[in-house]
Amino acid sequence: MFGNMAQSRGKFWWAIAIVFVIGVCQYFGLWAKAKKSGEAAQPGLYSINHFIDGDTISVNMNGTAQSIRLIGVDTPETHKPNTPVQCFGEDAAAFTKATIGDSRVRLVADPESDDRDVYGRLVRYVYLQNGLNLDELLIQNGYGFAYLYFPFTKASQFAADQQAAQAQHTGLWRVCHPYQESDGRWQTETAAPT
Repeated sequence: MFGNMAQSRGKFWWAIAIVFVIGVCQYFGLWAKAKKSGEAAQPGLYSINHFIDGDTISVNMNGTAQSIRLIGVDTPETHKPNTPVQCFGEDAAAFTKATIGDSRVRLVADPESDDRDVYGRLVRYVYLQNGLNLDELLIQNGYGFAYLYFPFTKASQFAADQQAAQAQHTGLWRVCHPYQESDGRWQTETAAPT
């Protein structure tokens, strides 16, 4: 009699353990799905509609394509009307495209910056899913200049990033011949024909 009772208790605890393990697996499976769908629907996280150039992208915002101008960085031109393609412009555009890839990006406004620029583009910091700021990465890696003509909270950091890239001859500082216009804005020369 006691043997049957001990066997019954053993089976009971095994059954409880199995139900518990199945429940935990289902919970974490559902939690992972909920987390993934929550990331997709999270405000401020957007998929890329298309790439425009090094400092401008287009995102899918609630079913509409919206142009985003990155805050505080100016990359050499590739598509500006009446302006030839500039040295390192194509490289900057390729860097932005490769760095984002097919990932979603987080758009963050700056309290000191305008919401939109003169062309109607949203002005935002673009953060990658790993938390890095694309605007700053462009400057640090020598793909663009710190664009300090409008106020934004990261201006001193971006200026320091540019000085470091320039001192280390990184990117366009190594390949191009950057010069400052009379208003202080940095430019590169026209790209060499390929």
